[in-house]
Amino acid sequence: MQLDKEAATIRSMFGAIAPRYDLLNHVLSLNIDRRWRRRTARLAQPAGPALDVCTGTGDLAAALHEVAGRPVTGIDFCAPMLVRGSRKKACRGVRFLRGDALNLPFPSNHFDVVSVGFGIRNVQDPDRGLREMVRVARPGGRIAVLEFTRPHNPVVRGLYGLYFRYLLPAVGNLVSRSRAYSYLNRSVRDWATPTELSDRLRAAGCSRVGIHRLTFGIAAVHLGIKA
Repeated sequence: MQLDKEAATIRSMFGAIAPRYDLLNHVLSLNIDRRWRRRTARLAQPAGPALDVCTGTGDLAAALHEVAGRPVTGIDFCAPMLVRGSRKKACRGVRFLRGDALNLPFPSNHFDVVSVGFGIRNVQDPDRGLREMVRVARPGGRIAVLEFTRPHNPVVRGLYGLYFRYLLPAVGNLVSRSRAYSYLNRSVRDWATPTELSDRLRAAGCSRVGIHRLTFGIAAVHLGIKA
């Protein structure tokens, strides 16, 4: 059965888990997700204005701010997530806006870095979302996509599959009191491989796309340059 990625469905799901979103991210990843976001920010190296798409509660935007030393814009269409992010001390350097990843309310050729962390797979039309990210980046600007992926190592891949299929949904759904983490399992399982995502970034207008695998290939940063 195809995943329901209608905007209203995704917005409602993330709104429902917003109060426990950060806690579950850190607990279920054993806090490794913080390291992944810092690594993404260091690879992106913003030297000018930066935008984080599908920012949620702003953790990747905050990491970009820490590297850039200047305000970063974070945009998301889920108001409860933005409210939670705006209250976080770590996000004092983030300007939160409500908006749609498929229709970014910014001029073309504006941002030095445009990032997305664990969000592009939840967009109803990921290719259109990538094109929008490239559109608002300046020529020569960097597009950074942090996402889960499937490990190469068969042992790691087997353990990873068991964790995502059974443990993560059970704990996540229990603590969040929703079915959101069953969706997470399926969305990761159905998502593009690193090679496929690289091809989609090139089709969206990026060149020199590099793949930086993280923690045994459980996640990866795709970094492209706007042609």
